[in-house]
Amino acid sequence: MQVPVYYFSSGSGMVKLFATRLGRPVFDLGNRHVRRSVPEGPWVLLTPSYKTGNPDNDALPEPVRRFLRHPLTRRRLVGIMGSGNRNFGAHYQAAARQIARASGRPILFEFELQGTPWDLERAREILAELDARYSHVEG
Repeated sequence: MQVPVYYFSSGSGMVKLFATRLGRPVFDLGNRHVRRSVPEGPWVLLTPSYKTGNPDNDALPEPVRRFLRHPLTRRRLVGIMGSGNRNFGAHYQAAARQIARASGRPILFEFELQGTPWDLERAREILAELDARYSHVEG
């Protein structure tokens, strides 16, 4: 079993590019059908952050917020990966950190923008470790 990754990507497509290169099931939260679904078992969230220092600018993308509303979806979340932009300063990775605090789940990995080849390889290693850990878990 491969732990699936649910992701949201803005119009830039950087997070989508990273997600699709992971070599595993990935689901786009920009798709309404996906956003209204509930993962069947353990899953990982991959999210960008948008907070740039403007106090009125929420860091958490709305499709991610909507997906996390379902209690079973939140319960099955095993960790968060975040994409950010270091130009955001103190707000770098704000969405991933906000979700980790609220859910009690760990931040598994953080990378900048669309990530480097090293970032992609490290994310694959982390996900493979999760695959092994959760291979016996059902819904």
